[in-house]
Amino acid sequence: MSERIIFHIDVNSAYLSWEAIHRLQHGDPLDLRTIPSIVGGDPTTRHGIVLAKSIPTKKYNIKTGETLYSAKTKCPELVIASPNYQLYQRCSSAMKEILESYSPLIQQYSIDEYFLDYTNMEKLLGAPTDVALQIKNRIKNELGFTVNIGISTNKLLAKMACELEKPDKVHTLFPHEIPSKMWPLPIEDLFFVGRATSKKLRSRNITTIGSLATSDPHWLNLYLKSPGLLIWNYANGRDESLVRNTRSIVKGMGNSTTIPFDVENRETAHLILLSLVETVSTRLRQARICTQLVSVSFRTNEFFSYSHQRKIHSPIDCTNQIHEIICQLFDEVWNGQAVRHLGVRVSELCQNDFVQLDLFTKNFDRQRLLDQTIDQLRLRFGSHAVIRSSFLNSGLKALTGGVIQDEDYPMMSSIL
Repeated sequence: MSERIIFHIDVNSAYLSWEAIHRLQHGDPLDLRTIPSIVGGDPTTRHGIVLAKSIPTKKYNIKTGETLYSAKTKCPELVIASPNYQLYQRCSSAMKEILESYSPLIQQYSIDEYFLDYTNMEKLLGAPTDVALQIKNRIKNELGFTVNIGISTNKLLAKMACELEKPDKVHTLFPHEIPSKMWPLPIEDLFFVGRATSKKLRSRNITTIGSLATSDPHWLNLYLKSPGLLIWNYANGRDESLVRNTRSIVKGMGNSTTIPFDVENRETAHLILLSLVETVSTRLRQARICTQLVSVSFRTNEFFSYSHQRKIHSPIDCTNQIHEIICQLFDEVWNGQAVRHLGVRVSELCQNDFVQLDLFTKNFDRQRLLDQTIDQLRLRFGSHAVIRSSFLNSGLKALTGGVIQDEDYPMMSSIL
């Protein structure tokens, strides 16, 4: 049996790169990647964080995840671009089309990351490093943005290789290279080691990936429970997960927004909830999944939080259907308080290959067909190519907020 060869492809500063390329293609002479710039929320409102940043922002110590206010304080001339999730989806799909030329096994790990199984493809297409360079250069020349590609014998090591040096690089991290390339790295660089875990490890003088790899796994299991064995295996480069053609089902999708004014009437709240549902339901349909549990949450201007949820007997993905339930839930909880934050969430997800209609459920088949048509138009011509007339002259965005997906880690395993 041939040794596995896995590629991990990761877009460099994805959101910012995609926004920069989009602007250049539409006549803007300024490349956002060459100046202090970020992709984040709307600077005119009271919310928003840094989602992606250009390389020139590094000297200002601007971090991903910090508030726009903080970033602007550090760099007053900072250029801020609002997120454009429809654009990101188009760029991600275009990259996937290129990757599909090199392997039948492609797995999307996130919107800007893919795994590619190159096992047994060498005789047909060439040496892995040569092909990785070819892929990297094709993406750069044909799509305009750069990627890093990591190569190894499993997904974990390929992902770790991808992080070694950026941007626009190809790296290998084969098992025999682990001691020299991976073990000297700080413990925080290991996949699945977060802030709390690294603090615990450092308190026991485990400061590098190598020192973790040579620790007693039984002691780690007692100290950190099952995650201890997991990261010990990762530190030793062990991972048996497969590259899957289809993405694993997400646990849930959420969307929320902080409003720059007090919402004090039901109609405005319902309209904002619709703008949130629009994005979430679109992502459901793109992933070909339906929801069986819908919930709404809101926070008042006095910072009191409320939430309400409902189990759905027949799985749904229709925008109007989800919005109808969300509004019912909101009305059942809201008592006229001034609202500053609204959120919607769908969970208990399932494949939409076959949906059994409840006898007492309104038939939304025609609406679902319309949703699919609108999705295609927005994907091709932009997120605001088609909007609902109820948003005209409302002063509200037709699609609001980002999308958060709770996914299982595709590489999680426990090998001892």
